[in-house]
Amino acid sequence: MIRLIKNLCRLPGIGVKSAERLAMHMLSAPDADIHSLASSIDELKKQVRICSICFALSDDKLCKICADPRRNRSLVCVVEGPDDLAAIEKSGSFNGVYHVLQGLLSPMDGIGPDDIRIRELLARVEEKVIKEVIIATGTNIEGEATADYLIKKLKSYPIRITRIASGIPMGGELKYADQVTLKKALEARHVL
Repeated sequence: MIRLIKNLCRLPGIGVKSAERLAMHMLSAPDADIHSLASSIDELKKQVRICSICFALSDDKLCKICADPRRNRSLVCVVEGPDDLAAIEKSGSFNGVYHVLQGLLSPMDGIGPDDIRIRELLARVEEKVIKEVIIATGTNIEGEATADYLIKKLKSYPIRITRIASGIPMGGELKYADQVTLKKALEARHVL
C-alpha cells in the first residue's frame, strides 16, 4: 500500500491525503474495476502516440482535429502542450488546426529552438497553406520568449501573425490585478 501511495503522489495535483484516499478506495473496489483501471493505464502508454502533423496526442497517425476535413487548415494556433490545446478546444471558439510545440524556450534549462517543434512549424508554413498563425503561449517568461522568437522567425513569411490577448480576466477587478497584467491589458486594448 505504501508503494501505491508513493506512486499516486507522483501524479500532478495528488498529495499524500488524496493518494491515501485513492488507495483505500482501490482496496474496497471490485477486482474488475481495479483490473480495468490498470489495463487502461497500460494501454495509455502503449497506444497513445503523437500526431504526425500537429504533434498533439493521438490514438492514430493523425489526431482527430487534423483528420477532420471541416477544420480550417489555413488557421494554425501554436500552443505549448496538449493541455493548452484541450483548453482552447473546450472553449468551442476555434475551428482551425493546431501546432503543439511540446515545450517552451528556456535557456536557463538548456531548452533551445532545436529542442521544441519550431522547425516543424516553419516547415508547415512553407507549404503555403497557412494564412494565419495564432501564438497562444502563456505569459510567463518562457512563454513570452517563445512568442517573441516565433514572431521573429515567422515575419519573413507572407502570413498574418497574431498573439492571443492577455490582461484582466472576465469578472476580475482592476485593484487585484498585478502590474504586468495591467500593462498587458493596456497594451492589448482595442477600438470598440
